[in-house]
Amino acid sequence: QVQLVESGGRLVQAGDSLRLSCAASGRTFSGCAMGWFRQAPGKEREFVAGISWSGGTTYYADSVKGRFTISRENAKSTLYLQMSSLKPEDTAAYSCAASIRNLYQSGYTPRNEYDYQYWGQGTQVTVSS
Repeated sequence: QVQLVESGGRLVQAGDSLRLSCAASGRTFSGCAMGWFRQAPGKEREFVAGISWSGGTTYYADSVKGRFTISRENAKSTLYLQMSSLKPEDTAAYSCAASIRNLYQSGYTPRNEYDYQYWGQGTQVTVSS
């Protein structure tokens, strides 16, 4: 079991920056690939960013590349998403997710939500224009 709790979401203006955090507890966090997903009202959940267990490999959705940065601190069992140059279309509920498949596998960074087994409850980010 991995428990995930997101925080940091709030109402911001377009162009602002925001950092989301995801605190993990329970089973080993350090060996898990982690991801951020988001879901806007009326839309399907979409991949935002992913990171391998060591942090050495990251992937981003094209829509956020160059604006968002995913990182992790295994010693603190915490995942981050630094978001900058926010746009109204970034408005969504953001969730972190953990994959217990392929623990400690170098470079393993799934982008499909079905490869993640544990999810947080989400934190709302609203970007006003």
